Amino acid sequence: MKKIFSLLSSIILFWVCADADSNNTSDILSKEYRLNGIYTQNAFGLAKEKALHSTVRLTRNDKLIAMGTIVSPDGLVLTKASSCVGAREATLSSGDRFNLRIKKRNEDLDLALYQMISDRKDFQPITWKDDNASIGVSWVLSAFTELNEIRVGITSGKQRKIGREGGVMGVMLGSEGPSGILITEVVPQAAADKAGVRAGDFVQKIDGRSVKKREQVVNIVGKKDPGDVVVIKVLRKEVDKEFKITLGHRSVTFDMFNRNMQMSGPVSKRKDNFPLILQHDLPLPKEAMGGPIFNLEGECVGINIARVDRVTVFTLPAEIIKQKVDSFISNQ
Repeated sequence: MKKIFSLLSSIILFWVCADADSNNTSDILSKEYRLNGIYTQNAFGLAKEKALHSTVRLTRNDKLIAMGTIVSPDGLVLTKASSCVGAREATLSSGDRFNLRIKKRNEDLDLALYQMISDRKDFQPITWKDDNASIGVSWVLSAFTELNEIRVGITSGKQRKIGREGGVMGVMLGSEGPSGILITEVVPQAAADKAGVRAGDFVQKIDGRSVKKREQVVNIVGKKDPGDVVVIKVLRKEVDKEFKITLGHRSVTFDMFNRNMQMSGPVSKRKDNFPLILQHDLPLPKEAMGGPIFNLEGECVGINIARVDRVTVFTLPAEIIKQKVDSFISNQ
């Protein structure tokens, strides 16, 4: 740990004391010494090795769909359930590959337990850190997707519960009148747009219930979850039309209005309804969800569960995960 802080202190000192001559010029810090540069990564020593050896790549048709966390020497792998549907193969940092068999799923926490099909009993599982409920700002690290390097960063944001979002159609509602509730805008590629709803339509019924106020529409739809189907009746140029809409996620649907989200690239489909999360800023893609996150001692403090944006990843803490894993294993 002293080696890590020494390196980071040197980097900060370099930035502050960079050559400032009469022309006010300065050298650029070499890439290998930057936050996720190779020399910085190597300073994490044993923690880096544990991260790489206890993380697996989960693939479907040779395409990476999620990362996984080895939780037992006989090859049990924990991962993000909504990302790993159809996972067929797990790959270790050594390059060894193993077929997978699903064992358990838990929709509440968005977790799934897989078994690597092998006679081996020497897989390298994570070591849990149990008392991280009050963890403050600290350095954390996680294996990167190719399992040949890590990413480092810090925990950020208050530990908290992430509430349920509810499903959305992806429309903006306007005036209320005899013809119904006017749809003033339909979000491109959102649920309503894909179903055929258009701006200028007037909402009259949802799931057979007449609606006359915007609040009625919001309440009916908001009680449903992403993936649920609603039937909406609208009036379009004096013609009644009916559409079946498979509701989307609020955060995903309205990301187009968020500049930060526009810059973020692909994010996790499910990012809500978690009992407690840690938050960190590691630059990980959505395909890295399901992998473990570690402290400087190489102890697992949680499982990456949702990429929210370019600087925000949610992690389910070890205190919650370990209980669920123990339950999974005891009920096999």
